[in-house]
Amino acid sequence: MSQHHWRHRFGAVVVASALTTSLVVGGSTSAQAVSPSSPAGHGASWLADQLNKKGLIHNGQFDFDDYGLTIDTAFALQEIGGHKKKVAKVRRALSKHVDNYTTGVDFGADAVFAGAVAKLLVLAQNTGGGARHFGGVNLVKRLNKRVIGSGPSKGRIQDKVDLTNAGPDTANMFGQIFAARGLLRAHSDKAHSVVKFLLTQQCGKGFFRLDFNADPDAADQGCAKGDTPDTDVTALVVVELTSVTQGHPALKRALRDAVRWLKRHQKANGSFGGAGPTSASNANSTGVAAYAARVAGKCGVARDAAGWLAKLQVKGSLSGTPLAGERGAVAYDRATFKTAQQSGIDQTTRDQWRRSSAQAAPGLLALSRCG
Repeated sequence: MSQHHWRHRFGAVVVASALTTSLVVGGSTSAQAVSPSSPAGHGASWLADQLNKKGLIHNGQFDFDDYGLTIDTAFALQEIGGHKKKVAKVRRALSKHVDNYTTGVDFGADAVFAGAVAKLLVLAQNTGGGARHFGGVNLVKRLNKRVIGSGPSKGRIQDKVDLTNAGPDTANMFGQIFAARGLLRAHSDKAHSVVKFLLTQQCGKGFFRLDFNADPDAADQGCAKGDTPDTDVTALVVVELTSVTQGHPALKRALRDAVRWLKRHQKANGSFGGAGPTSASNANSTGVAAYAARVAGKCGVARDAAGWLAKLQVKGSLSGTPLAGERGAVAYDRATFKTAQQSGIDQTTRDQWRRSSAQAAPGLLALSRCG
Protein backbone atom coordinates (compact mmCIF):
# COMPACT_ATOMS: atom_id res chain seq x y z
CA MET A 1 0.00 0.00 0.00
CA SER A 2 1.43 3.40 -0.92
CA GLN A 3 2.43 5.90 1.78
CA HIS A 4 -0.11 8.34 0.30
CA HIS A 5 -3.03 6.02 0.90
CA TRP A 6 -1.62 4.80 4.21
CA ARG A 7 -1.63 8.34 5.52
CA HIS A 8 -5.14 8.97 4.24
CA ARG A 9 -6.27 5.89 6.15
CA PHE A 10 -4.31 6.21 9.38
CA GLY A 11 -1.83 9.07 9.27
CA ALA A 12 -2.70 11.99 11.41
CA VAL A 13 -4.57 11.09 14.47
CA VAL A 14 -6.02 14.45 14.51
CA VAL A 15 -5.73 16.71 11.89
CA ALA A 16 -2.53 18.20 12.56
CA SER A 17 -3.03 21.82 12.69
CA ALA A 18 -5.91 22.51 10.57
CA LEU A 19 -5.76 18.36 10.75
CA THR A 20 -4.99 19.24 8.23
CA THR A 21 -6.56 18.34 10.73
CA SER A 22 -9.35 17.61 12.52
CA LEU A 23 -8.14 17.40 15.97
CA VAL A 24 -10.69 16.75 17.80
CA VAL A 25 -11.73 18.09 20.87
CA GLY A 26 -13.58 16.18 23.52
CA GLY A 27 -13.54 18.58 26.41
CA SER A 28 -16.94 18.48 28.05
CA THR A 29 -19.00 15.34 28.42
CA SER A 30 -22.38 16.66 29.53
CA ALA A 31 -23.05 19.82 27.59
CA GLN A 32 -26.48 21.40 27.69
CA ALA A 33 -27.66 21.92 24.14
CA VAL A 34 -27.66 25.44 22.74
CA SER A 35 -30.42 26.71 20.52
CA PRO A 36 -30.44 24.83 17.21
CA SER A 37 -30.81 28.20 15.49
CA SER A 38 -27.59 29.56 17.02
CA PRO A 39 -24.35 29.51 14.99
CA ALA A 40 -23.06 26.53 16.99
CA GLY A 41 -26.44 24.83 16.69
CA HIS A 42 -26.45 25.20 12.91
CA GLY A 43 -22.89 23.88 12.81
CA ALA A 44 -23.88 20.81 14.81
CA SER A 45 -26.87 20.12 12.57
CA TRP A 46 -24.69 20.24 9.46
CA LEU A 47 -22.12 17.94 11.04
CA ALA A 48 -24.82 15.48 12.12
CA ASP A 49 -26.04 15.33 8.52
CA GLN A 50 -22.55 14.32 7.36
CA LEU A 51 -22.84 10.98 9.17
CA ASN A 52 -24.05 8.14 6.98
CA LYS A 53 -26.69 5.57 7.91
CA LYS A 54 -24.08 3.50 9.73
CA GLY A 55 -23.07 6.44 11.91
CA LEU A 56 -19.73 7.05 10.18
CA ILE A 57 -18.13 9.77 8.09
CA HIS A 58 -17.41 8.28 4.69
CA ASN A 59 -14.81 9.85 2.44
CA GLY A 60 -16.37 9.68 -1.00
CA GLN A 61 -13.30 10.96 -2.80
CA PHE A 62 -11.05 8.10 -1.64
CA ASP A 63 -13.84 5.66 -0.71
CA PHE A 64 -13.09 4.82 2.91
CA ASP A 65 -14.77 5.26 6.28
CA ASP A 66 -12.86 7.97 8.16
CA TYR A 67 -12.95 6.78 11.76
CA GLY A 68 -10.81 9.64 13.08
CA LEU A 69 -13.02 12.31 11.54
CA THR A 70 -16.06 10.42 12.79
CA ILE A 71 -14.71 10.79 16.32
CA ASP A 72 -14.06 14.49 15.75
CA THR A 73 -17.64 14.88 14.62
CA ALA A 74 -18.96 13.07 17.70
CA PHE A 75 -16.84 15.26 19.99
CA ALA A 76 -18.26 18.40 18.39
CA LEU A 77 -21.85 17.14 18.58
CA GLN A 78 -21.44 16.18 22.19
CA GLU A 79 -19.94 19.50 23.21
CA ILE A 80 -22.66 21.50 21.46
CA GLY A 81 -25.48 19.19 22.53
CA GLY A 82 -28.80 18.29 20.98
CA HIS A 83 -27.71 15.20 19.05
CA LYS A 84 -27.53 12.41 21.64
CA LYS A 85 -28.94 9.79 19.30
CA LYS A 86 -26.37 10.56 16.63
CA VAL A 87 -23.53 10.42 19.16
CA ALA A 88 -24.79 7.06 20.42
CA LYS A 89 -24.94 5.81 16.84
CA VAL A 90 -21.32 6.85 16.33
CA ARG A 91 -20.32 5.03 19.50
CA ARG A 92 -22.01 1.84 18.34
CA ALA A 93 -20.50 2.12 14.86
CA LEU A 94 -16.97 2.65 16.13
CA SER A 95 -17.25 -0.20 18.61
CA LYS A 96 -17.46 -2.47 15.55
CA HIS A 97 -14.25 -1.08 14.06
CA VAL A 98 -11.78 -0.86 16.93
CA ASP A 99 -9.07 -2.85 15.19
CA ASN A 100 -9.76 -1.25 11.81
CA TYR A 101 -9.01 2.16 13.32
CA THR A 102 -6.29 1.41 15.84
CA THR A 103 -4.27 -1.29 14.04
CA GLY A 104 -3.04 -2.21 10.56
CA VAL A 105 -5.24 -5.28 10.36
CA ASP A 106 -7.03 -4.15 7.18
CA PHE A 107 -3.75 -4.14 5.31
CA GLY A 108 -2.06 -7.16 6.80
CA ALA A 109 0.17 -4.97 8.95
CA ASP A 110 1.22 -5.93 12.46
CA ALA A 111 0.95 -2.35 13.69
CA VAL A 112 -0.87 -0.57 16.54
CA PHE A 113 -1.36 3.20 16.38
CA ALA A 114 -0.99 4.74 19.81
CA GLY A 115 -2.66 8.03 18.96
CA ALA A 116 -5.70 6.32 17.48
CA VAL A 117 -6.05 4.10 20.57
CA ALA A 118 -5.85 7.16 22.82
CA LYS A 119 -8.42 9.12 20.84
CA LEU A 120 -10.83 6.19 20.74
CA LEU A 121 -10.36 5.72 24.49
CA VAL A 122 -11.51 9.29 25.13
CA LEU A 123 -14.47 8.78 22.80
CA ALA A 124 -15.47 5.65 24.70
CA GLN A 125 -15.17 7.42 28.05
CA ASN A 126 -17.07 10.50 26.93
CA THR A 127 -19.96 8.53 25.49
CA GLY A 128 -20.29 5.81 28.12
CA GLY A 129 -18.95 3.16 25.83
CA GLY A 130 -16.96 1.22 28.40
CA ALA A 131 -13.27 2.01 28.08
CA ARG A 132 -12.17 -1.42 29.26
CA HIS A 133 -14.63 -3.31 27.08
CA PHE A 134 -15.27 -1.27 23.96
CA GLY A 135 -16.21 -3.53 21.11
CA GLY A 136 -14.66 -6.36 23.08
CA VAL A 137 -11.34 -4.52 23.47
CA ASN A 138 -9.76 -3.18 26.65
CA LEU A 139 -8.62 0.21 25.31
CA VAL A 140 -6.87 1.13 28.57
CA LYS A 141 -4.75 -2.01 28.43
CA ARG A 142 -4.03 -1.53 24.73
CA LEU A 143 -2.90 2.04 25.33
CA ASN A 144 -0.84 1.15 28.41
CA LYS A 145 1.18 -1.18 26.19
CA ARG A 146 2.00 1.73 23.90
CA VAL A 147 3.56 3.83 26.69
CA ILE A 148 7.34 3.62 27.02
CA GLY A 149 8.05 2.35 30.53
CA SER A 150 11.65 3.36 31.21
CA GLY A 151 14.59 5.42 30.01
CA PRO A 152 14.70 9.02 28.76
CA SER A 153 11.38 8.60 26.92
CA LYS A 154 9.45 7.18 29.86
CA GLY A 155 5.80 8.15 29.46
CA ARG A 156 6.01 8.80 25.73
CA ILE A 157 3.47 7.00 23.56
CA GLN A 158 4.72 5.08 20.57
CA ASP A 159 3.23 2.99 17.80
CA LYS A 160 3.86 -0.69 17.44
CA VAL A 161 5.57 -0.37 14.08
CA ASP A 162 5.45 -2.75 11.12
CA LEU A 163 8.10 -1.30 8.82
CA THR A 164 7.34 -3.83 6.10
CA ASN A 165 3.72 -2.77 5.64
CA ALA A 166 3.04 0.36 7.65
CA GLY A 167 5.95 2.75 7.85
CA PRO A 168 7.44 4.72 10.75
CA ASP A 169 6.08 5.65 14.16
CA THR A 170 3.34 8.27 13.68
CA ALA A 171 2.79 9.13 17.36
CA ASN A 172 2.92 12.83 18.23
CA MET A 173 1.56 15.33 20.74
CA PHE A 174 -2.04 15.01 19.64
CA GLY A 175 -2.02 11.38 20.69
CA GLN A 176 -0.06 12.19 23.85
CA ILE A 177 -2.76 14.66 24.88
CA PHE A 178 -5.55 12.14 24.42
CA ALA A 179 -3.46 9.51 26.19
CA ALA A 180 -3.03 11.80 29.19
CA ARG A 181 -6.75 12.58 29.28
CA GLY A 182 -7.83 8.97 28.86
CA LEU A 183 -5.36 7.35 31.25
CA LEU A 184 -5.92 9.94 33.97
CA ARG A 185 -9.65 9.30 33.84
CA ALA A 186 -9.03 5.55 33.83
CA HIS A 187 -6.71 5.87 36.89
CA SER A 188 -4.01 4.01 34.99
CA ASP A 189 -0.65 3.57 36.70
CA LYS A 190 0.88 4.90 33.47
CA ALA A 191 -0.98 8.22 33.63
CA HIS A 192 1.57 10.08 35.75
CA SER A 193 4.49 9.31 33.42
CA VAL A 194 2.39 10.19 30.37
CA VAL A 195 1.57 13.60 31.85
CA LYS A 196 5.16 14.16 32.92
CA PHE A 197 6.44 13.46 29.41
CA LEU A 198 3.74 15.69 27.93
CA LEU A 199 4.92 18.59 30.08
CA THR A 200 8.45 18.28 28.71
CA GLN A 201 7.03 19.14 25.28
CA GLN A 202 6.08 22.63 26.43
CA CYS A 203 8.60 25.29 25.44
CA GLY A 204 9.71 28.20 27.57
CA LYS A 205 7.35 30.71 25.98
CA GLY A 206 4.33 28.59 26.89
CA PHE A 207 3.48 26.87 23.61
CA PHE A 208 3.64 23.13 22.92
CA ARG A 209 5.38 21.58 19.94
CA LEU A 210 3.83 18.91 17.72
CA ASP A 211 6.57 16.35 17.15
CA PHE A 212 8.66 14.39 19.64
CA ASN A 213 12.43 13.99 19.43
CA ALA A 214 13.07 11.75 16.44
CA ASP A 215 15.29 9.54 18.58
CA PRO A 216 13.42 8.06 21.56
CA ASP A 217 16.74 6.93 23.06
CA ALA A 218 18.28 10.43 23.10
CA ALA A 219 19.01 11.77 26.57
CA ASP A 220 17.07 15.02 26.03
CA GLN A 221 13.44 14.47 25.04
CA GLY A 222 12.19 17.97 25.84
CA CYS A 223 11.46 21.08 23.83
CA ALA A 224 14.56 22.31 22.02
CA LYS A 225 15.71 25.72 20.86
CA GLY A 226 14.10 26.58 17.54
CA ASP A 227 11.11 24.27 17.92
CA THR A 228 8.04 25.57 16.08
CA PRO A 229 4.98 26.66 18.08
CA ASP A 230 1.81 24.75 17.26
CA THR A 231 -1.42 26.60 18.00
CA ASP A 232 -3.64 23.54 17.60
CA VAL A 233 -1.58 21.40 19.97
CA THR A 234 -1.30 24.20 22.54
CA ALA A 235 -5.03 24.81 22.49
CA LEU A 236 -5.91 21.11 22.57
CA VAL A 237 -3.87 20.63 25.72
CA VAL A 238 -6.09 23.22 27.41
CA VAL A 239 -9.32 21.79 26.02
CA GLU A 240 -8.63 18.19 26.96
CA LEU A 241 -6.74 18.51 30.24
CA THR A 242 -8.34 21.41 32.10
CA SER A 243 -10.89 19.07 33.64
CA VAL A 244 -8.25 16.64 34.98
CA THR A 245 -5.76 18.96 36.68
CA GLN A 246 -6.80 18.13 40.24
CA GLY A 247 -3.76 16.78 42.05
CA HIS A 248 -1.45 17.85 39.23
CA PRO A 249 -0.17 21.37 40.04
CA ALA A 250 2.52 21.24 37.35
CA LEU A 251 -0.12 20.50 34.73
CA LYS A 252 -2.27 23.35 36.00
CA ARG A 253 0.67 25.77 35.68
CA ALA A 254 1.42 24.48 32.18
CA LEU A 255 -2.15 25.11 31.06
CA ARG A 256 -2.04 28.62 32.48
CA ASP A 257 1.12 29.36 30.50
CA ALA A 258 -0.41 27.84 27.36
CA VAL A 259 -3.46 30.08 27.63
CA ARG A 260 -1.23 33.13 28.04
CA TRP A 261 0.68 32.16 24.90
CA LEU A 262 -2.57 31.75 22.95
CA LYS A 263 -3.83 35.14 24.09
CA ARG A 264 -0.59 36.82 22.99
CA HIS A 265 -0.77 35.21 19.55
CA GLN A 266 -4.37 36.01 18.64
CA LYS A 267 -4.50 38.23 15.57
CA ALA A 268 -6.14 41.64 15.61
CA ASN A 269 -9.18 40.30 13.72
CA GLY A 270 -9.72 37.59 16.34
CA SER A 271 -8.36 34.69 14.30
CA PHE A 272 -5.50 32.27 14.86
CA GLY A 273 -3.09 30.59 12.49
CA GLY A 274 -1.60 27.15 12.90
CA ALA A 275 1.96 26.03 12.21
CA GLY A 276 4.00 25.65 9.04
CA PRO A 277 1.74 25.47 5.96
CA THR A 278 -1.31 26.33 8.09
CA SER A 279 0.19 29.44 9.71
CA ALA A 280 -2.29 31.78 7.99
CA SER A 281 -5.63 32.41 9.70
CA ASN A 282 -7.89 29.36 9.42
CA ALA A 283 -11.05 27.95 10.97
CA ASN A 284 -9.40 24.82 12.39
CA SER A 285 -6.85 26.65 14.51
CA THR A 286 -9.22 29.48 15.40
CA GLY A 287 -11.94 27.01 16.39
CA VAL A 288 -9.87 25.00 18.85
CA ALA A 289 -8.25 28.20 20.22
CA ALA A 290 -11.70 29.71 20.81
CA TYR A 291 -12.75 26.51 22.58
CA ALA A 292 -9.62 26.59 24.75
CA ALA A 293 -10.12 30.24 25.66
CA ARG A 294 -13.73 29.58 26.66
CA VAL A 295 -12.70 26.62 28.81
CA ALA A 296 -10.06 28.80 30.47
CA GLY A 297 -12.54 31.60 31.14
CA LYS A 298 -10.92 34.04 28.69
CA CYS A 299 -14.19 35.17 27.18
CA GLY A 300 -12.83 38.17 25.33
CA VAL A 301 -10.40 35.99 23.40
CA ALA A 302 -13.07 33.33 22.81
CA ARG A 303 -15.74 35.74 21.58
CA ASP A 304 -13.37 37.54 19.21
CA ALA A 305 -12.29 34.23 17.74
CA ALA A 306 -15.88 33.04 17.43
CA GLY A 307 -16.84 36.27 15.72
CA TRP A 308 -14.20 35.65 13.07
CA LEU A 309 -15.43 32.07 12.62
CA ALA A 310 -19.03 33.22 12.19
CA LYS A 311 -18.04 35.13 9.06
CA LEU A 312 -16.98 31.83 7.47
CA GLN A 313 -20.20 29.98 8.28
CA VAL A 314 -22.76 29.26 5.58
CA LYS A 315 -26.00 30.99 6.54
CA GLY A 316 -28.89 33.03 5.21
CA SER A 317 -31.25 32.23 2.36
CA LEU A 318 -29.55 29.50 0.32
CA SER A 319 -32.36 28.18 -1.86
CA GLY A 320 -31.31 28.08 -5.49
CA THR A 321 -27.66 28.76 -4.70
CA PRO A 322 -24.66 26.39 -4.99
CA LEU A 323 -24.66 26.15 -1.16
CA ALA A 324 -28.27 25.04 -0.80
CA GLY A 325 -28.49 22.39 1.92
CA GLU A 326 -25.15 23.35 3.47
CA ARG A 327 -26.33 25.77 6.16
CA GLY A 328 -24.10 25.63 9.22
CA ALA A 329 -20.90 24.46 7.52
CA VAL A 330 -17.76 26.47 8.28
CA ALA A 331 -15.12 27.12 5.62
CA TYR A 332 -11.41 26.66 6.25
CA ASP A 333 -10.70 30.25 5.20
CA ARG A 334 -12.11 33.16 3.21
CA ALA A 335 -10.84 31.87 -0.13
CA THR A 336 -12.52 28.51 0.45
CA PHE A 337 -15.77 30.23 1.37
CA LYS A 338 -15.79 32.39 -1.79
CA THR A 339 -15.05 29.41 -4.02
CA ALA A 340 -17.94 27.45 -2.50
CA GLN A 341 -20.30 30.37 -3.06
CA GLN A 342 -19.61 29.91 -6.76
CA SER A 343 -19.17 26.15 -7.01
CA GLY A 344 -20.72 24.61 -3.89
CA ILE A 345 -19.19 21.83 -1.81
CA ASP A 346 -18.41 18.74 -3.86
CA GLN A 347 -16.81 15.37 -3.26
CA THR A 348 -13.29 16.77 -3.62
CA THR A 349 -13.78 19.61 -1.11
CA ARG A 350 -16.22 18.13 1.40
CA ASP A 351 -13.50 16.52 3.51
CA GLN A 352 -11.88 19.88 4.24
CA TRP A 353 -15.26 21.43 5.11
CA ARG A 354 -16.05 18.57 7.47
CA ARG A 355 -12.71 18.94 9.24
CA SER A 356 -12.88 22.69 9.60
CA SER A 357 -16.49 22.55 10.78
CA ALA A 358 -15.74 19.86 13.38
CA GLN A 359 -13.17 22.15 14.98
CA ALA A 360 -14.95 25.44 14.41
CA ALA A 361 -18.45 24.55 15.61
CA PRO A 362 -17.49 24.13 19.31
CA GLY A 363 -15.57 27.40 19.02
CA LEU A 364 -18.80 29.14 17.99
CA LEU A 365 -20.26 28.29 21.40
CA ALA A 366 -18.46 31.35 22.78
CA LEU A 367 -21.12 33.48 21.10
CA SER A 368 -23.81 32.07 23.38
CA ARG A 369 -22.04 30.56 26.39
CA CYS A 370 -19.24 32.97 27.18
CA GLY A 371 -20.62 35.66 29.45
